[in-house]
Amino acid sequence: MDLVVITGPTASGKTAYAVSYAKKYNGEIINADSMQVYKYMDIGTAKPTMEEREGIPHHMLDICEPNEIFSVATYCEMAHKCIKDVTKRGKLPVLVGGTGLYIDSVVNYITFSDIPSNKEYCDLLYNEAHYNGNEYIYNKLQIIDKEAADKIEVNDTRRIVRALEVYHTTGKTITWHKENSRSIPSPYNATMYAFDFDRSVLYDRINRRVDVMIENGLVDEVKKLVEMGVTKDCTSMQGIGYKEILMYLDGLISFDSAVEMIKQGSRRYAKRQLTWFRANKKINWIIPEV
Repeated sequence: MDLVVITGPTASGKTAYAVSYAKKYNGEIINADSMQVYKYMDIGTAKPTMEEREGIPHHMLDICEPNEIFSVATYCEMAHKCIKDVTKRGKLPVLVGGTGLYIDSVVNYITFSDIPSNKEYCDLLYNEAHYNGNEYIYNKLQIIDKEAADKIEVNDTRRIVRALEVYHTTGKTITWHKENSRSIPSPYNATMYAFDFDRSVLYDRINRRVDVMIENGLVDEVKKLVEMGVTKDCTSMQGIGYKEILMYLDGLISFDSAVEMIKQGSRRYAKRQLTWFRANKKINWIIPEV
């Protein structure tokens, strides 16, 4: 089954290229961005507008509420069905986004075993994070499973807790479980592309994108989410852009500080994305003309 993947760091131009590619090769786009799955979160996630989609069908956008927990296992299950459906209709599935975990899990057809939850242990970890800070439990994960920790944001409490829970419950790391879940051969003949910019050019694009998000109403978007009852503890609100604006609205930092923190966080995220993608030897790198 043919599958095209278009990925790369944030603000690298994936959306425009993917739309152009889909128009040329009779394709439909399947989202592979972990933040764009959430409804009502458009500006801060750089979700493509209807105008930007240029009539090309986009799947896996706006599929869950901002206060829902959406796992990579759920994403993969839905993405596989979507790819199959697009293929059945004679179209080319084009997987587009910058979430490396989502992309690798789909392309490599990783299956996720049902490791039972240990509520008592999870509650303990959440309490530790609350009283000692996320770095406290993140450092625990660094010790037992550095590979997993390096792929998780320090502020992503849910994924840190899950990785520690898996180890506590089974005696084996979540990295081990993922490696051993690749027993089923992938049905995909995947062609993968990623964008690579000079670092200074990429950082300039990121800074400009953040400025546009602010101009387009990111602060109002966050205010509306808060009015809907979406709290800072929700995974969706831990995304770059949302947590900083929340801090500003709570009076913890100034507006200018929030904007600068979003730019800095986005630049750091782009750096981690590039590290992840460069480890993938299947990727064909595209160096755009500047």
